[in-house]
Amino acid sequence: MDSKPKPQDRPREHALSTGLLARVFHQPSLIYFNAVATHLSIREAARRLDIASSAITRQVAQLEDALGIALFIREKRRLRLSPAGEILFRHSRRLAAPIEAAVSEIEMLRGIKSGSVRIAAAESIGLSFLPRLITDFGRRYPRLNLDVSLTSSSGVIERLLDERVDIGLGFIAKPPRQIDVAFRRDVRIGAVMAPDHPLAASKHLTFRQCIEHPLAVAKPEISIREVIEPFLRGSATILPPLVEVDSIRLMVELALGGHYASIMTPIGAQNEIERGTLVFRPLEDSGLPTNRFGIMVRGGSALHLAPAIFFDHAKGYFEGVSLPGAVAQ
Repeated sequence: MDSKPKPQDRPREHALSTGLLARVFHQPSLIYFNAVATHLSIREAARRLDIASSAITRQVAQLEDALGIALFIREKRRLRLSPAGEILFRHSRRLAAPIEAAVSEIEMLRGIKSGSVRIAAAESIGLSFLPRLITDFGRRYPRLNLDVSLTSSSGVIERLLDERVDIGLGFIAKPPRQIDVAFRRDVRIGAVMAPDHPLAASKHLTFRQCIEHPLAVAKPEISIREVIEPFLRGSATILPPLVEVDSIRLMVELALGGHYASIMTPIGAQNEIERGTLVFRPLEDSGLPTNRFGIMVRGGSALHLAPAIFFDHAKGYFEGVSLPGAVAQ
């Protein structure tokens, strides 16, 4: 029988005193811990840091020994953060961020022009605009690293609030007070469908007309659902069956199939609309609000140099492009 204690059973008598423990957080163990916590993989952390997996395993174990508590829960081949690990990761990111930003800015002053920008974008923005925006930025700043996540608009806000990203691109009606929306465009909501769909010929389209046909709509976790829900419910005593999905791309694909009309903004289907394989018809129900697109940052603190460069580039990019369905400012 294996008598070796499990990580979660590490004896507390080996934990360091408060004074000595403070010194731990200036050691490589914290860097290695952050890498493993970010990727939830020792192998991937080792690849990113360009060191041996055994070195990371050893340093994380030493950190757990020093703290007297497990930081990861090991399940077969998978890792996940323990409650203690989540606490440490939340705070250690904030400790590491200023140093990483300082190094990035110093290197840029030296002319190396290296640095990292963490971006979260709503899926529809990722489908329509992000490839060109990133390509243009990459050509101009080839040594700046971009870390991009596609999520829902609520996920964008969550990542900004948790300081996991520097810049957010998404849709939001009422941002939390901790979030600044530095660039705004209001975009109309409508139906996206194949050119030969029966609704495509309608000059004045409403929800009542739409629900007479098979519809694809977003699930509640996508921001547009909250906007359209009262209008859907008010258009019929009993709603017909809907296809509810959590992916803008799937809504586009369903519209391309010809059977469904998808209720969305044209952002996310922009490429197909430009090619003529889909058409967008705005909904004209009285009181239907627009969906507000914005470039978002955390309020109360200035962006570091690399994120500030990307922000300025993104703002100029969106000021210069035509957003389909955008309301004139």
